Amino acid sequence: MGVKIAVVGGGSTYTPELVEGLMLRRERLPVDELVLHDIGAERLEVVGGLAGRMLRRAGWDGRIQLTGDLEAATDGADFVLIQLRVGGQAARLVDETLPLGFGTIGQETTGAGGFAKALRTIPVVLDIADVVRRCAKPGAWIVDFTNPVGMVTQALLDDGYQALGLCNVAITLHRGLAERLGVAPERVQLEHVGLNHLSWIRGVLVDGIDRLPELLERDAAEIADEMDLPLDAFHRLGAIPSYYLRYFYAFDAILAKQRSGKNRASEVIDIESRLLDLYRDPTLDQKPSLLADRGGAFYSEAAAQLLEALYTGSGDVQVVDLRNDGAIAELAADDVVEVPARIDAEGAHSLPQRPLPAELRDLVRRVKAYEALAIQAARTGDRGTALAALTANPLVGGRVEPEPLLEALLDANRPMLPQFFPNGAPEPQ
Repeated sequence: MGVKIAVVGGGSTYTPELVEGLMLRRERLPVDELVLHDIGAERLEVVGGLAGRMLRRAGWDGRIQLTGDLEAATDGADFVLIQLRVGGQAARLVDETLPLGFGTIGQETTGAGGFAKALRTIPVVLDIADVVRRCAKPGAWIVDFTNPVGMVTQALLDDGYQALGLCNVAITLHRGLAERLGVAPERVQLEHVGLNHLSWIRGVLVDGIDRLPELLERDAAEIADEMDLPLDAFHRLGAIPSYYLRYFYAFDAILAKQRSGKNRASEVIDIESRLLDLYRDPTLDQKPSLLADRGGAFYSEAAAQLLEALYTGSGDVQVVDLRNDGAIAELAADDVVEVPARIDAEGAHSLPQRPLPAELRDLVRRVKAYEALAIQAARTGDRGTALAALTANPLVGGRVEPEPLLEALLDANRPMLPQFFPNGAPEPQ
C-alpha cells in the first residue's frame, strides 16, 4: 500500500522543491497520494498546477489533490508536513523592520521578530496538529518546517504530538563543507549541536576522520566572510557557528547593515511575485532556476530523506529537531534540541554529544529559557509572560527597553493575536 502525504501550506513557493525531492525517492518512498492544503485558493491553484505538471513529467501515476479543507487533506495521511507562514510575507516585513526602530536587529526567526512570529504561529500549528490527531492515520508523523522550528516543535511535543522539526541549515552546511573538502556528501558526517538557528559545527568527519581543524586553518576567514561572522569566533570556539549566530556575535555590525540596506523580506516579496508569475505558465513543468534565490536550499532533499528514513526504518543519521533525551547533558531531557539523530520506523533517536564549553552552554541555556516563556506567552496571551520572554531574549533584554517594543509588536500583529486581543480589544492592564 502506498503513502499519503499532506502538505499544510501547500501554496508555498517552496512546494516545487518538495515535489522534486519526493520524485527522486519514489522507489523507496512510494507516495501514491499527495494533498496540498492552503487557505489561499488562488495561490494554491497556481502552485498546485505546477506541482501537477512536474509530477506528470516525472511519470508519476499517483493522485494529487488541492484543497482548503484541512480535515479532508489530513484524512488517512501517513505524513503531514507543515510549511506555513501566518500573516504571509507582510508579517515578515514587520518582523524585520519594526525592531530596528527600537535599537535591535530585525529577523523573522530570532530576536524580537522571531518572538512575534512565535506568538502568531504556535497557536495555529497546535490547532492544525489537533486536526491531524483526529484525522490522520494512527501513528502519523507531523514534520514541521514552519519557523521558529525549535519552538514550534517544542510546543507540539509538549502537547504529546508525534512530531519532528526540520531545518535546512544543517544540510546546507553539510553540503557546503563536503564541497570545500572535495568529497561526496555521503562520506561526511557533521557534529552539529545546539538549538534551531543557534547551532555550531564541532566536527566534520570524513570517513570517520575529523577534518574540522584543517577547515578552520585553511578556510575559516572565507567562511566567516561569507556568513557575516567575526573570524575570532571560529578560532575561539574551535567550531563553525551557523550563520544565524551572526546576530549574536556581530550584533552591532548587523544592526548597522540592516538599518542602511534593503531587508530580506522585501527581496523575498519580489522573488515570490516573479515565481508565481512563472508558475502560472501552463508549459512550465519543472522548478525554475529563480527558486534557488528564494532560500531554503536543500529543503526538498532534507524533507524527502527524513520521510524515507521514517518509512523504511533505514537507521540513517540526520540532523533534526527533537526531544533532547540526554544528547546535550547540560539541558533537560524534554528540551527540544537540534542534533544528529538516528532515524528508523520508530522515530528519531538523538545521539549523545560532547559536553558544551561554557560559552556555548550559557547561550543555549539563555535561549531555551526565553523559548519556554515565549511558548507560554503564545499559548496564554498573557502580557506579563510575553514581557518576561522578550526581556529574557539575549538580542533584546539588556540591549533595549523591552516594554515599548512588546507593545509595538503586539499592536502591529493585532489581527493575528486573538489570544492577546479577545474580541479585538486590548487586554485590561
